[in-house]
Amino acid sequence: MALNSTVVLTLILLTLMFGAGLTSASWGFTVGRQALKGITQPDFRPGNNAGGTKGSSNPREAVPIMNEKDILKAVKARMEGRDVDKGTAKGNSDADKATAKSAQAKKPVKNENAKTKFPVNSRDGGVTLEVSSIRERGSSLLLDVSMKNEGSQSVRFLYSFLNVTDDQGRALSASAEDLPGELPPNGEVYYGTVSIPTALLDNAKQLSLTLTDYPNQKLQLQISGILVPK
Repeated sequence: MALNSTVVLTLILLTLMFGAGLTSASWGFTVGRQALKGITQPDFRPGNNAGGTKGSSNPREAVPIMNEKDILKAVKARMEGRDVDKGTAKGNSDADKATAKSAQAKKPVKNENAKTKFPVNSRDGGVTLEVSSIRERGSSLLLDVSMKNEGSQSVRFLYSFLNVTDDQGRALSASAEDLPGELPPNGEVYYGTVSIPTALLDNAKQLSLTLTDYPNQKLQLQISGILVPK
């Protein structure tokens, strides 16, 4: 009885596949073995002080095992040393605080309620500008001022040139009242006021006044350190 050609072809294909599988397995085993050649499992046996295979060309260093008592002694010594450091640091901190308090006690205390000793004045070229007092009226701070000319000729002033600043360097809006536009050379004293809105004096502690003549601007009348009343 003749074999069917399909069966014969199937058997041939199965034989080829089986042979190919064996060949692939053999080749893979060989490659893997070559790749793992020279790699050994670490030896962790306690009795092996070298930590590796006897006779190995690269023996591992032995790991020293400390006695439990020695470990406890080392920990105790470290803790005591830390406590001593903390105590020393605390002592130093207390000493620093004491020194700071002593220095602060010796430092002169500024009198916030100090007042300007009036009158204060400035003189240049025979002309004198004087502030005799400072007071509040309504929403304004008033400076009572006076001027006199003991020179040889009249001096003109434009009071829009009056410069008022505070201790923070801010220029303040101010207006002068009752002061003459031209100051004759007769030595007579002329009185007036300089008004500053209190709304502009936020955190201001001192005031300064600067005035020059017009139009020559040769005179420099300047008064500073006027304390703002609180």
